[in-house]
Amino acid sequence: MTKKNPNYRTFAAFPVFLAFLCMGFGDVVGPLVGLVKQSFGLSNFNAQLISLSGFIMFGLLSIPLGVLQDKKGKKLIMNLGLAIAFTGLIIPVFNGMYGPAVTLENATQGRFYILLFSILLLGAGATTLQVVGNPIMRDVSPEGKYSSNLSFAQSVKAVGSSLGFLLPPVAVRFFNLDWPVLFPVYSLLILINILLFNSVRFTERKAPVTGSATLKSCFSLLMNRRIFMVFLAIFLYVGAEVSMSSGVPILLHEKFGIEEFGLWVAWALFFLPILTGRFTGGIILRYLKPGKFLLITVMISLAGLMMIFTGNTILTFISIVLTGLGFANIFPLIFSITVDKMPERSNEISGLLVTAIVGGAIIPPLMGKIADLTSVTIAFGVPLVAVVYIMYTSIMLRKQN
Repeated sequence: MTKKNPNYRTFAAFPVFLAFLCMGFGDVVGPLVGLVKQSFGLSNFNAQLISLSGFIMFGLLSIPLGVLQDKKGKKLIMNLGLAIAFTGLIIPVFNGMYGPAVTLENATQGRFYILLFSILLLGAGATTLQVVGNPIMRDVSPEGKYSSNLSFAQSVKAVGSSLGFLLPPVAVRFFNLDWPVLFPVYSLLILINILLFNSVRFTERKAPVTGSATLKSCFSLLMNRRIFMVFLAIFLYVGAEVSMSSGVPILLHEKFGIEEFGLWVAWALFFLPILTGRFTGGIILRYLKPGKFLLITVMISLAGLMMIFTGNTILTFISIVLTGLGFANIFPLIFSITVDKMPERSNEISGLLVTAIVGGAIIPPLMGKIADLTSVTIAFGVPLVAVVYIMYTSIMLRKQN
């Protein structure tokens, strides 16, 4: 057998890393809520329909895609995810939303529905990439490098998520363009990803045959009290995180009058602490057990959310930072603790818990409705209640270990 070039996996890994960057584009729904609200003159509830469109596909597609991937292979699913996301992003471009400002004069109801459909497809693409991303990284990683590559890939995904906050202010400030510039930029990056991914060759590794996961076997896990509790915790956590990422820019604009660089401020206060927390979480876990670390991070989140209601500017900013730091490791900690408890059902658990990401579609519109009926500040009680339940879950997980 001819020995393969030792660098071939390095070349194959690059487009997969780029796919993680594109996966992060799905998180644009957070900052996009405030931007669309201002441009289209929407209520808080209607603006949060962006979140519903972006995350509903996680609930509908995650498990079926996992089953399809087992039958058809990961390369097909990767191409499918990239193609769906690309299609969603070019639809607004062909309807005139490609960079110039969307003003109330040309922000018609029809354009809003087009935008919702676009985000729906982007969410479907991000869901598909999420399902295939982790296992395909193993296929393209050299021996012994899978864990480090996957950790780095999650950081790359966070960079993709950050572009939704960072790019629009740059476009306005230096190029006289507005938030729709995200669509052609994202489209170009995904097109490059498609070309690069299909230019490399790699061998898919087959998992040992221990019984195929099915829709029934995945959903039957909800009969397990521990799994149901964890599923609900992730459902509420993702909903709380999306509520924060979409609600913070609105809060800064409406309560504190921060407009031109509001997205940068929101990113610095909330998303930068999440990035920092994710980078440092791996180091902290060398010294703390996951269950104890989870409880600490949830306590930090709870303290941060409670401080938002003080009404004090400085305390509000501190509260957003604390919430971001606390949120940073909740999802991976709950995920890993659950899989480690039942490793023989890891595939089914993974599919089920990815499905719980649909919480990002359900919780934010609820927050938006409460904001319309009361105030933006009071609406932050929605993620607060979610974190209270996650605190209960973290305590129960520690008791059961």
